[in-house]
Amino acid sequence: MVANPASHIKIMGAPLDLRQLRYFVAIVEQGSFSKAALTLNVAQPALSLHVRNMEADLGTQLLFRSPNGVLPTEAGEILLRNARVIIDQFAFAAEEIRGHEVEPSGEVRLGLPGTISQILSVPLIIAAKKRYPRIKLRIAEAMSGFITEWIRENKIDLAVLYIPVQDRSLASHSVLTEELCLLGPVSAMQDIKQPSDGPITYRQVSQLPLILPSENHGLRELLEGVAGASSLPLNTIIDVDSYGNIKELVEEGMGYSILPFNAIAREVQDGRLKHWPIRKPELQRDVYLVHASDRPMPNAVAVIEALCRETLLGLVETGRWRGARALPESLPDTFGHQA
Repeated sequence: MVANPASHIKIMGAPLDLRQLRYFVAIVEQGSFSKAALTLNVAQPALSLHVRNMEADLGTQLLFRSPNGVLPTEAGEILLRNARVIIDQFAFAAEEIRGHEVEPSGEVRLGLPGTISQILSVPLIIAAKKRYPRIKLRIAEAMSGFITEWIRENKIDLAVLYIPVQDRSLASHSVLTEELCLLGPVSAMQDIKQPSDGPITYRQVSQLPLILPSENHGLRELLEGVAGASSLPLNTIIDVDSYGNIKELVEEGMGYSILPFNAIAREVQDGRLKHWPIRKPELQRDVYLVHASDRPMPNAVAVIEALCRETLLGLVETGRWRGARALPESLPDTFGHQA
């Protein structure tokens, strides 16, 4: 039963908090202030004060008081209907948030360079599917420069890159480092006196005809940095970005190259190519996890970032990422807490 409405309902748009709505619903459902006070374990005068404040804020009468209890006015009935929806929605949201924390869900977009994708994508997808079945993992493969821009533009959530990003809006954390080797054809002994697998100096490497990725490639940038620091320029005779093409050209005797050991391990094992560790200086490159630091990180993204780190370190520990070693700050007891 709804009591007679006030002659004119004036809604002022004043803010109402969830507690007031719960009090109001309880009063209407119990039919009296005294019963509602017992149910809510709240003093009756406090309930009366809340209702008076609500009526003052909304500019209209919400409850009709009679000897038999209280009834909602027409305005009160409108408030009651909406209050129940709001209370239910809040309860649903709270439950969803709790469930989300327990079992993360949603889409996570990860950017990887091709060489990292080849070794990381499959074990990461399998691990994510088992551990976080409600997360949809999307992996995009591209060159590091494009991936960095995608993070800035919020087109992806995470990346694994070979270079640290110099951008205040992005955070990068080193996970592992991998060895770079000189790669040569089987007939290379006529140019290089050291036995295969033995170390060779960077000075010697700089004198060899090299087949390297183009200048916009992350590996080439690293090598040019070493060349500049040592005042020993590289003797680059062919530029080609594809590791596969580089290895084929080297195998055909067209020159030498500098690549991560993991990228050449199979060919070396099969006896198709020779390799030499580079020293003075030792050439290596770090692998970084990168995410945006200027926006909140959803829980699903956070757990996938931690899983990326765990998977990367697992690849090193099991020997699947050959020529790599974990960096001290990325050991398991610091998962997710790098500075």
